[in-house]
Amino acid sequence: MTTQQLIEQIKIKKSFLCVGLDVDLNKIPQSFLEKEDPIFEFNKAIIDATHDLTVAYKPNTAFFEAYGIKGWISLQKTINYINENYPNIFTIADAKRGDIGNTSSMYARAFFEDLNFDSITVAPYMGKDSVEPFLAFEDKHTIMLALTSNEGAFDFQTLDVDGKELYKRVLETSKTWKNSENLMYVVGATKAEYFTEIRKIVPDSFLLVPGVGAQGGSLSEVCKYGMNANVGLLINSSRGIIYASKEADFAEKARAEALKIQQEMEAIMQS
Repeated sequence: MTTQQLIEQIKIKKSFLCVGLDVDLNKIPQSFLEKEDPIFEFNKAIIDATHDLTVAYKPNTAFFEAYGIKGWISLQKTINYINENYPNIFTIADAKRGDIGNTSSMYARAFFEDLNFDSITVAPYMGKDSVEPFLAFEDKHTIMLALTSNEGAFDFQTLDVDGKELYKRVLETSKTWKNSENLMYVVGATKAEYFTEIRKIVPDSFLLVPGVGAQGGSLSEVCKYGMNANVGLLINSSRGIIYASKEADFAEKARAEALKIQQEMEAIMQS
């Protein structure tokens, strides 16, 4: 999916919601545990209930890999289901990969070619040659960790490096890499006060923003400081939507939670 196609979907749906598919078998309705593939069946129900309210789905690969080969099969079935039934939805492999060049090339092939995701999250700690292999794929997007929402973000990301915070150095350096126009960035919603400075460095890039909802981030604050002319934001909500209920009405409650966020986004876009 191209960036322009993503922008068009945001305009059509009046939404920039991303639903995170972080399936924990201990948190889904017990009836699903009797199914042959409970992870996929749960995802399918969530996707069918929310597809018209969201522009992106973000399976966190750890929640699939934890179940071994069965979990990987569930991931493949999930991405195939989205691509076949809702091809206009942007897909994100939340895998946080990043390694030496030839290894990154293999990771890129796995997620972009075999699984056919539109994008993947990556860690930039190893630098240019660990990220550029992902950037080489046409109409695919690499979403690089910039300023995350976890408490440990302050261990390194905000450290002063020659008079400038490290995350700013990372953002500035990434713009010099080959095919950097294919970059997006992860910026946590709990760091809303940093968005103004981030937008000075990457004014036009899409930002994937976790942390709204369960982690306490404010949608209105993120939009106030982080939105650009094309919205430029993908606001992720995982637990607040997919675990809105553990009962038989879980999909209905998930839709209701997604609708609340979509309506708030529509109001923000209109204003």
